Amino acid sequence: MQPNDVRILRGAALIAAPVGIVATVVSAVVAGEKGLVGGLVALAVVAGFFGLGSAALMRLTQDKPQVAMTAGLLVYTVQMLLIGLFVIAFSDTTLFNGRAFALSLLATALAWVGGQVKQSLTSRMLYVDPVPSAPAKEADPVKAESRDAA
Repeated sequence: MQPNDVRILRGAALIAAPVGIVATVVSAVVAGEKGLVGGLVALAVVAGFFGLGSAALMRLTQDKPQVAMTAGLLVYTVQMLLIGLFVIAFSDTTLFNGRAFALSLLATALAWVGGQVKQSLTSRMLYVDPVPSAPAKEADPVKAESRDAA
Protein backbone atom coordinates (compact mmCIF):
# COMPACT_ATOMS: atom_id res chain seq x y z
CA MET A 1 0.00 0.00 0.00
CA GLN A 2 1.42 3.33 -1.04
CA PRO A 3 1.71 6.15 1.51
CA ASN A 4 -0.60 8.48 -0.43
CA ASP A 5 -3.28 5.74 -0.51
CA VAL A 6 -3.05 5.37 3.26
CA ARG A 7 -3.44 9.15 3.70
CA ILE A 8 -6.52 9.20 1.47
CA LEU A 9 -8.09 6.24 3.28
CA ARG A 10 -7.36 7.72 6.71
CA GLY A 11 -8.64 11.14 5.67
CA ALA A 12 -11.89 9.69 4.36
CA ALA A 13 -12.41 7.66 7.53
CA LEU A 14 -11.63 10.64 9.79
CA ILE A 15 -14.29 12.71 8.05
CA ALA A 16 -16.91 9.97 7.68
CA ALA A 17 -16.68 8.58 11.23
CA PRO A 18 -17.90 11.70 13.07
CA VAL A 19 -20.64 12.25 10.49
CA GLY A 20 -21.76 8.63 10.91
CA ILE A 21 -21.72 8.92 14.69
CA VAL A 22 -23.77 12.13 14.62
CA ALA A 23 -26.22 10.55 12.16
CA THR A 24 -26.53 7.51 14.44
CA VAL A 25 -27.17 9.67 17.50
CA VAL A 26 -29.76 11.74 15.63
CA SER A 27 -31.39 8.52 14.40
CA ALA A 28 -31.51 7.22 17.98
CA VAL A 29 -33.06 10.44 19.27
CA VAL A 30 -35.66 10.64 16.51
CA ALA A 31 -36.53 6.95 16.00
CA GLY A 32 -35.53 5.37 19.30
CA GLU A 33 -33.81 2.01 19.61
CA LYS A 34 -34.61 0.94 16.05
CA GLY A 35 -33.15 4.23 14.81
CA LEU A 36 -29.98 3.55 16.76
CA VAL A 37 -29.69 0.09 15.22
CA GLY A 38 -30.39 1.54 11.75
CA GLY A 39 -27.68 4.17 12.21
CA LEU A 40 -25.17 1.59 13.43
CA VAL A 41 -25.94 -0.74 10.53
CA ALA A 42 -25.54 2.17 8.10
CA LEU A 43 -22.21 3.09 9.67
CA ALA A 44 -21.03 -0.52 9.39
CA VAL A 45 -22.21 -0.80 5.76
CA VAL A 46 -20.38 2.36 4.72
CA ALA A 47 -17.22 1.42 6.60
CA GLY A 48 -17.29 -2.08 5.16
CA PHE A 49 -18.17 -1.33 1.56
CA PHE A 50 -16.11 1.83 1.17
CA GLY A 51 -13.16 0.49 3.17
CA LEU A 52 -13.06 -2.73 1.14
CA GLY A 53 -13.58 -0.74 -2.06
CA SER A 54 -10.61 1.48 -1.26
CA ALA A 55 -8.49 -1.56 -0.47
CA ALA A 56 -9.54 -3.17 -3.76
CA LEU A 57 -8.72 0.01 -5.65
CA MET A 58 -5.28 0.21 -4.04
CA ARG A 59 -4.66 -3.43 -4.95
CA LEU A 60 -5.81 -2.94 -8.55
CA THR A 61 -3.64 0.12 -9.12
CA GLN A 62 -0.59 -1.06 -7.19
CA ASP A 63 1.26 -2.39 -10.23
CA LYS A 64 -0.61 -0.50 -12.95
CA PRO A 65 -1.25 3.13 -11.97
CA GLN A 66 -2.36 3.92 -15.52
CA VAL A 67 -5.67 2.10 -14.89
CA ALA A 68 -6.52 4.17 -11.80
CA MET A 69 -9.43 6.09 -13.35
CA THR A 70 -11.03 3.02 -14.89
CA ALA A 71 -10.52 0.96 -11.74
CA GLY A 72 -11.86 3.78 -9.58
CA LEU A 73 -15.04 4.07 -11.63
CA LEU A 74 -15.48 0.30 -11.61
CA VAL A 75 -15.01 0.03 -7.84
CA TYR A 76 -17.36 2.95 -7.17
CA THR A 77 -20.03 1.46 -9.45
CA VAL A 78 -19.77 -1.92 -7.73
CA GLN A 79 -19.99 -0.23 -4.32
CA MET A 80 -23.17 1.62 -5.29
CA LEU A 81 -24.72 -1.56 -6.74
CA LEU A 82 -23.91 -3.57 -3.60
CA ILE A 83 -25.29 -0.85 -1.33
CA GLY A 84 -28.42 -0.70 -3.49
CA LEU A 85 -28.82 -4.47 -3.22
CA PHE A 86 -28.31 -4.25 0.55
CA VAL A 87 -31.00 -1.57 0.82
CA ILE A 88 -33.40 -3.62 -1.33
CA ALA A 89 -32.71 -6.79 0.63
CA PHE A 90 -33.45 -5.09 3.97
CA SER A 91 -36.24 -2.76 2.82
CA ASP A 92 -38.97 -4.68 4.69
CA THR A 93 -36.98 -5.54 7.79
CA THR A 94 -38.23 -4.91 11.30
CA LEU A 95 -34.74 -5.10 12.79
CA PHE A 96 -34.13 -1.38 12.35
CA ASN A 97 -35.79 1.82 11.18
CA GLY A 98 -35.41 1.95 7.40
CA ARG A 99 -35.59 5.73 7.14
CA ALA A 100 -32.96 6.24 9.85
CA PHE A 101 -30.79 3.65 8.12
CA ALA A 102 -31.13 5.29 4.71
CA LEU A 103 -30.45 8.83 5.91
CA SER A 104 -27.49 7.72 8.03
CA LEU A 105 -26.13 5.73 5.11
CA LEU A 106 -26.48 8.68 2.75
CA ALA A 107 -24.85 11.16 5.12
CA THR A 108 -21.96 8.83 5.97
CA ALA A 109 -21.36 7.78 2.36
CA LEU A 110 -21.31 11.39 1.16
CA ALA A 111 -18.91 12.28 3.97
CA TRP A 112 -16.63 9.36 2.96
CA VAL A 113 -16.56 10.39 -0.69
CA GLY A 114 -16.05 14.02 0.32
CA GLY A 115 -13.15 13.00 2.56
CA GLN A 116 -11.57 11.08 -0.29
CA VAL A 117 -11.92 14.06 -2.61
CA LYS A 118 -10.52 16.47 -0.02
CA GLN A 119 -7.53 14.24 0.72
CA SER A 120 -6.88 13.63 -2.98
CA LEU A 121 -6.92 17.34 -3.74
CA THR A 122 -4.76 18.38 -0.79
CA SER A 123 -2.20 15.58 -0.84
CA ARG A 124 1.04 16.13 -2.66
CA MET A 125 1.29 13.23 -5.05
CA LEU A 126 4.01 13.19 -7.67
CA TYR A 127 2.74 12.72 -11.18
CA VAL A 128 6.21 12.27 -12.66
CA ASP A 129 9.03 9.99 -11.58
CA PRO A 130 11.61 12.18 -9.77
CA VAL A 131 14.36 9.64 -10.50
CA PRO A 132 14.95 9.06 -14.21
CA SER A 133 14.44 5.46 -15.26
CA ALA A 134 17.34 5.63 -17.75
CA PRO A 135 20.68 7.35 -17.12
CA ALA A 136 21.23 10.60 -18.97
CA LYS A 137 23.56 10.46 -21.96
CA GLU A 138 26.82 12.24 -21.39
CA ALA A 139 27.94 14.83 -23.94
CA ASP A 140 30.66 13.76 -26.37
CA PRO A 141 33.84 15.60 -25.17
CA VAL A 142 35.29 15.75 -28.70
CA LYS A 143 32.30 17.65 -30.08
CA ALA A 144 32.27 19.96 -27.08
CA GLU A 145 35.94 20.89 -27.62
CA SER A 146 35.43 21.59 -31.32
CA ARG A 147 32.55 23.97 -30.55
CA ASP A 148 34.63 25.79 -27.94
CA ALA A 149 37.54 26.20 -30.36
CA ALA A 150 35.42 27.82 -33.10
